[in-house]
Amino acid sequence: MKEKNLELERLVFFSDAVVAIAITILVFNLKLIGDEGKHITFTDLWQTWPKVLAFFLSFFIIALFWKLHHQFFFYIRTIDEMLLWNNICWLLFLVLLPFSTTLIATHFTDSAAMVAYCANVLLINVFQNNIWDYAAKRPELLTPGIDERLTKFYRRVCNVAMINSVISLAIAFFFPVVGFIILVVRLPALMFSERLFKAMK
Repeated sequence: MKEKNLELERLVFFSDAVVAIAITILVFNLKLIGDEGKHITFTDLWQTWPKVLAFFLSFFIIALFWKLHHQFFFYIRTIDEMLLWNNICWLLFLVLLPFSTTLIATHFTDSAAMVAYCANVLLINVFQNNIWDYAAKRPELLTPGIDERLTKFYRRVCNVAMINSVISLAIAFFFPVVGFIILVVRLPALMFSERLFKAMK
């Protein structure tokens, strides 16, 4: 059991470090367009709005993913090989998000860029869902006596997030900006649902 707990701690610390790096890299995309030597104008600042929007959305998406991951592993007490690999795949697509953020920052209204971004978010959602879905079906991996309502709530949160990503991905093929807006809407919706669940406990 001690060895398993050590494995769990190493997994959580490694995940936190990777998430911290990914969320930091996002800021490198915030650059002004034009000559560095000239004085900047408000027009120059305004031209960066797609990059700023992409940065803020990706920042809060990664933060939300990390928050859920943190909550999951508060209740997950031990890991096995399958859970480990689901977490590794989750990190794989999480660290890819700064690249897809660069795509929409420079090609905000292009379908290909937005589809790539939405697909990236969807894959992160899929593996985050797999982490909790896999653990929730195996009581030996969770804290003894965990409230069944809690396990169901987190499964629903993951399902709603995946549905949101699928819808945004489908719409992004035809209306890239609308697909982006749908992803934005998920943030307050998920936070509101969590507050509502806590208020009902």
